[in-house]
Amino acid sequence: MAAKQFDPKQLAIICGGNQLTGYAEGTFINVEKDEDDWSLTVGSDGEGVRAKSNNNSATVTFTCTQGSIANDILSAFRSSDQLNNAGTFPFMMKDNNGRSLMVAETMWVQKPAAFEGSNEPTSREWVLRTDNLQILVAGL
Repeated sequence: MAAKQFDPKQLAIICGGNQLTGYAEGTFINVEKDEDDWSLTVGSDGEGVRAKSNNNSATVTFTCTQGSIANDILSAFRSSDQLNNAGTFPFMMKDNNGRSLMVAETMWVQKPAAFEGSNEPTSREWVLRTDNLQILVAGL
């Protein structure tokens, strides 16, 4: 059986029709639901009841290089949102190495990247949010 392979260039991150590039070294994207799918309440007699959460909100943290065009793209969405509340965009992350897929109809920049000046290139970390992310985490 052949070894599975992962190539970061095969991970497509699309924001409003723009493919983000210039991924930082190490972890460059982290996608996490804001709430568990189910909660559990256990009574004093030990009987448990689970409740489904219909909250599909999620946080996406994207880290790119200082020179990445992604900084310009995400800054433009944020500026549009700050000026006239029009900075939302559709989002898709597709792993072309395998089968993972994440899609949101409406995403926005929750927090812009901090600016850091250095005598060496640095990375920029952007925080994006959505109220409804469809998540399929699959293998390679």
